Amino acid sequence: MKRRDFLTASCLAGLAPLGGLAAAQGAGDRAEKQYYQLILYRLASAAKQKLLDDFLREAAVAALNRIGVGPVGVFKMAEGDDPSMYVLLPHDSVESVVTVVERLQGDEQFLSAGRAFLEAPPSDPAYLRMESSLLVAFDGAARLELPTKKKTRVFQLRTYESHNIERAQKKIAMFNEGGELEIFRRTGMPPVFFGETLIGAKMPNLTYMLGFDDMEACDRGWASFRNDPAWLRLKGDPAYRDTVSNITNLLLRPAASSQV
Repeated sequence: MKRRDFLTASCLAGLAPLGGLAAAQGAGDRAEKQYYQLILYRLASAAKQKLLDDFLREAAVAALNRIGVGPVGVFKMAEGDDPSMYVLLPHDSVESVVTVVERLQGDEQFLSAGRAFLEAPPSDPAYLRMESSLLVAFDGAARLELPTKKKTRVFQLRTYESHNIERAQKKIAMFNEGGELEIFRRTGMPPVFFGETLIGAKMPNLTYMLGFDDMEACDRGWASFRNDPAWLRLKGDPAYRDTVSNITNLLLRPAASSQV
């Protein structure tokens, strides 16, 4: 393997999970739903955050768009001093997921524009590590949505863990058939995506992202949701008891390279 090809594959390995994912696609309505790669880049400093953002803005996002992946979401932590960044890639098929690195390696424009990031030396790596998850979209939110493009927009990335698979599936049903997703939309909690984690950490879990015009809209949406009569009835339904054992909530802002 040529050195540049090896470096490209190493830098983008988080874009393609290993193993036989074709079975995950299945038949029927699942084939109509998108798959999401959610990649966490752990970075050593603000300077490395800028290097990644520049790489995405100047090389990777356009290249991904050329092969049919997009809009690409790129997010920074809105609170604290953690320089880590999240990258969200929507795919229309499992095949797109498993071939993305190969297709990017064949894009000379991408390889040239991204050289500073792709060929960072071992003595000064571009990032510390990547963590990647693969999700499949919910029935009730089958494709990525863009609820807002305001410069003040903020996003919440939330993960609901469950203590077993049966309860995890019941929580997903609570969103789809139970009406929780509809309540989200009606009370000012617009989704970017909702996904069941197929491969990733802390499984079983579901992960979703909400997009708001600003923090005030976020606070209003949650206040409206928590007091909504339909939600109060739904959360009291014993069928959905013990479906969530832990919640992780992150507040994010879009990076300069983000299309979301």
